Amino acid sequence: MISKIRSILFFLGYAGLTFVISVLIISLFWLLPPRRRYYLYALWCRLVIVWLRITSNVSYQIEGKENIPDHPVIIFSNHQSTWETIFLYQLFTPVCPILKKELLEIPFWGWALRLQRPIAIDRSKPREAGKSLLKQGAERLQEGASVLVFPEGTRAATGKLGKFSRGGAQLAVATDTEIVPVLHNAGKHWPAGTTRKNPGTIKLIVGQPIQTAGKTSKQVNLEFLDWVESRRHELGLEYASEPAAAT
Repeated sequence: MISKIRSILFFLGYAGLTFVISVLIISLFWLLPPRRRYYLYALWCRLVIVWLRITSNVSYQIEGKENIPDHPVIIFSNHQSTWETIFLYQLFTPVCPILKKELLEIPFWGWALRLQRPIAIDRSKPREAGKSLLKQGAERLQEGASVLVFPEGTRAATGKLGKFSRGGAQLAVATDTEIVPVLHNAGKHWPAGTTRKNPGTIKLIVGQPIQTAGKTSKQVNLEFLDWVESRRHELGLEYASEPAAAT
């Protein structure tokens, strides 16, 4: 019963914050310098993370924050929950997310997202999606924003790791941009596909940047996978199937 009440309280605050910040973004967007706009989105992220701790007793612990460079990078993270899409945005701001184009149709928040010019892809057209990632990703990096990539493409089950595609690595190699690897166990405390929140501490590891100069996208992905393999046991993560760096 307490868990249900906590979930309802979180949702009410989450919805309220989303509406208020979305209206602010839509109203103030054109009055703010381009770089300042990112911080309105990040404000929403920080408020949601604080509200999650207050209502659901879900906190976080970061290892390796010193590994975050002060220049644009490509962030590679595993994908288990909604939490990392929110937390990593505020951690790496200014950053451009890659998302499904359908999300841009959501009233208020989707409209606010559209103004940010995210890399919106159509998953039903993988070839076009790959081209959009390379073209728009290069543009955003040149504009001074990092790019957030979830190489698994979709959320994996709690405690699992899916197969990692090479799209993000191709962008990194094409633009000669460092990759910052990230691993977490957010699905344990904010499981995908449910309103339930499990009290506790989400652990997130930020690895040292992976250099891409002179490497192929396959080599970069293999290096990322080697790093994942070296740290995944600390977070209780297992592969859902045989890992693949060349898909």
